[in-house]
Amino acid sequence: MAFHRHTGPGSYTVGTMSERFDCHYCRDPLQGKKYVQKEGRHCCVKCFEKICANTCIECKKPIGADSKELHFKNRYWHDSCFRCFKCYTSLVNEPFMLRENNKVWCSNCTAAEDAPRCKGCFKPIIAGDQNVEYKKMVWHKDCFTCSQCKKVIGSGSFFPKGDDFYCVSCHEHKFAKTCAKCKNPITSGGLTYQEQPWHSECFICSNCKKQLGGKRFTAVEDQFYCVDCYKECVAKKCAGCKNPITGFGRGTSVVNYEDESWHDYCFKCTKCARGLANKRFVCHNGKIYCAECPKRL
Repeated sequence: MAFHRHTGPGSYTVGTMSERFDCHYCRDPLQGKKYVQKEGRHCCVKCFEKICANTCIECKKPIGADSKELHFKNRYWHDSCFRCFKCYTSLVNEPFMLRENNKVWCSNCTAAEDAPRCKGCFKPIIAGDQNVEYKKMVWHKDCFTCSQCKKVIGSGSFFPKGDDFYCVSCHEHKFAKTCAKCKNPITSGGLTYQEQPWHSECFICSNCKKQLGGKRFTAVEDQFYCVDCYKECVAKKCAGCKNPITGFGRGTSVVNYEDESWHDYCFKCTKCARGLANKRFVCHNGKIYCAECPKRL
């Protein structure tokens, strides 16, 4: 009796009968014929395939006595059906993964399927690929492009706007405010004066060129001056105390008469020193008096 054995769950032996036996199912004589022995019973090949053979989970057909059978976790395949569901590569003697719907996948397709998807091309980003991540989104490095010029941003600087991303140059031209002085885009920082945007480095004292952002200054027509330069170069001198009238601190109100100016607290009667701001006064021989004192001269 010549035979060969199929191992695994529900194992059986195939051979050629040299003794007198009948098929367990159809009772046909097996002497001199090919037969299958399974669970201690002898049967002809036809009955085996009809009654006893395992069914291939892929093609749904019986796995005959002459076929090579593969099994995993009580599932059976013809060796020719044991292929990757995605790329159809044979997985006989290869690593594999059993996934949903009893489909087998090769290791490469499993890795690609489980990998994060590029938001640009929607293809998987596999280990070793250069990529860009932003707020739980990921792109291949070459897929991360400017929404305006379409050039690759890659790992460079960018500006998000809703669902769009812009390179520095396109963002400047499309969205950045323009400096009131130099007319160039303001890409970061900057300040606002009288509802106009300025670069911090453009908003400076017209005399000493120091930046004025966050500091006290005085505007004269279209020029700006820091406190010190305004006092030295621009401010009128008080006709009373001879100090600059800056408009800062004490005495922000100014009294002007003819071609001269006074701090409001310096504008007082020459004789009695009574404050005359917003009061009647008399000018006599170039001096300021209250309405009463000239009568006593």
